[in-house]
This record gives sequence, C-alpha cells and structure tokens, in this order.
Amino acid sequence: MRRNRAYAACLTLAALTALPIRADQITLKNGDRVTGSIVKKEGKNLTVKSDLMGTVTVPWDQVTDIKTGETLNVILSGQTAQPPAVTKATISETNGQLTLSGGQGSPVTIAPERVEAIRNAVEEQSYERMLRPGLLELWTGTGSVGLAGTAGSARTNTFSTGFTASRATHTDTTSVYFNSVKSSATVSGVNSETANAIRGGWKYDRHAGSRMVVNGFNDWEHDRFQNLDLRFVIGGGLGYRSWKSSRGELALQGGFDYDHDKFSATTTTAETARVSSEGYFGDDFNFKLINATKLVQSFRMFNSISDAGEYRTNFDLSADTKLRKWLVWNLTFSDHYLSNPIDGAHANDILYTTGIGVTFGK
Repeated sequence: MRRNRAYAACLTLAALTALPIRADQITLKNGDRVTGSIVKKEGKNLTVKSDLMGTVTVPWDQVTDIKTGETLNVILSGQTAQPPAVTKATISETNGQLTLSGGQGSPVTIAPERVEAIRNAVEEQSYERMLRPGLLELWTGTGSVGLAGTAGSARTNTFSTGFTASRATHTDTTSVYFNSVKSSATVSGVNSETANAIRGGWKYDRHAGSRMVVNGFNDWEHDRFQNLDLRFVIGGGLGYRSWKSSRGELALQGGFDYDHDKFSATTTTAETARVSSEGYFGDDFNFKLINATKLVQSFRMFNSISDAGEYRTNFDLSADTKLRKWLVWNLTFSDHYLSNPIDGAHANDILYTTGIGVTFGK
C-alpha cells in the first residue's frame, strides 16, 4: 500500500514538472529582463505583473524581445470596426517582428508599431464592461458623516455630511457631489445657529480625443449667513488634460455660465436677486498621494460679463483615506469668495468637514 502511494506521488510530481512554464517574459534594450504576467499595453507603456518586483510599467519602444505563455487580447492599428476586432493570440518576437499565434488562421507577423493595445483576460473584461454600461453601472464614490460637540458652560453641536460619486467610461465621465454643515451653540441659556450651508451639483465630461474634453455642469448653493437662499449656476465649456499619469491628472478648464442668485432681504438692503452671465477658467486636479489616500482639488474663477469688474471664486479640496476596504476617513475644505456681497455679509465663506464614511463601487 505504501509502495503504491509513493509510486502515485512520483507520477504526480513528474507530471507537474513536465508541464510547460506559462510565464511571460520581456527583454529591454538595456538587457534587463522581466518575468511575470503581461497585464496590458496601453498608449506607449507595457504593464507586467511580476512575483518579485510587483507591477512594473516599461516603455513599449524599449522592449526588444517578448514571449508570452498565455493567450492575450491584441488590438492592431488599421482596424476600423467599432469596437475594433480583438485577436486572441500568444506573442513572440524574432528579428524585430512580432508573431501572433493561436488566433484565427495561420500565425501573423507584424511590426511592433502596429500594436495599439494588449489586454489580459481581466483587463479585456473590464474594457468591454465600460463600452456600453447601463446608466446605474460603474458608479464609485464615498459618503461620510461627521459629528462634534462640547458640553459645560457652553454647548455646541456640529453636524456635517459629504458625498461624492463618479461614473467613468471610455467616452465620458459623470460626477456628483454634496456637502453640508450645520452647527449651533448655547451660551447662558441662549441658543443660536452659527453655521448652515449646503453645496452640491453635478458635472458631465465628454472626451473629444486623448486630451480634450467637452463638459457641462450645474451647481447649487445655500448659505444662511451670507443671506444666500439659493445660487443656481449652469454652464459648460472645454477642458484640456495637460498632465496624466497612473497616479492622477491635471485638467485646465474654461467656458461660460449663467448665474442666478436669490438673497434674503436685510434691514440695510432690499436686494433679493442677481442675474449675470459669466466667463470662467480654472483647473481640476486629482492625485494619489499613497495607495490609501487620494487628493482632489478644483478651482474656478468666475468673471461677470454682465457687471464688469465683479467676480467670484470657488476653491474646493478633499482627501479620502481608506482605513479598510469599505471604510474611509474623509476631509473636505471649501472656500467660496464673492467680490460684491450684499450689505452685512462677508465676502468669503469657508466650509470644512471631516468624518468617517463608506466607499462603494468597483
């Protein structure tokens, strides 16, 4: 019985060692070699997942030799179908030419420059999912709640909420946001509200090439202590992604909008409404500080076309730090400035919140 078990174990070991190694391998112009699994070729870079070095990204034009054990999805230039046809094949390189094997028909030899994209099975599934997603699919975001207070001679209470969500596909990006803070203080038995502000809105970006974006947006704002009942802004323009990497991107923005403000009347002024056309410029910036923390910043300078010399600025900053897979710590800072506030109101109002929240999505 023991002989039979030993014999079976030897056969199993021999069978395993006889299996071919399926690892992918690339060689660079400087002689370095990377062995692992090719994840994707996107743009000018090739990404390889290595057991020893983790995820490695190298320039595609620095690759002098490539051999793949697994079948990959290859997109070639010159394919006009939408979406372009995918060739499923293994890849090898000889004398500066790539050979695609395992696809339909005989092996095909091509120049490396013809390869538009390479994706493994997981990347291909993700890519296809983003081609024609449903309206409720692909949403990711965070929602947080903050609470602070004091007790004793004076009692204070502060309650804040924050919510951001976005839906990105290969052709467009939709994003929504909402922030609020409300606080009160009781001193010597007298209760008073010290803050009551709400800000929210949405934005839609449509990609027009690799760097240009056409967008539209709608912002809403209420601030009791600026006597602002409601600010309604709707507009649109163009964006240009001046910098983009795996860690983040910077986009410059410009366009036009319509602004309608409704104020509460005060004892010193009866002004209750303002309507103006505006031209704006600014930037959108996001950056992954570390794997767990993402920073998002936005700035807009709105110059009134209806009333020359009048303007307003919006500066918004947020940071999300993942504490667990679904748990985040959120921090937001928002400073909105108005060059011509109504009598008795401050020119700018700052809103900042922090709290624990949850993240959702893919």
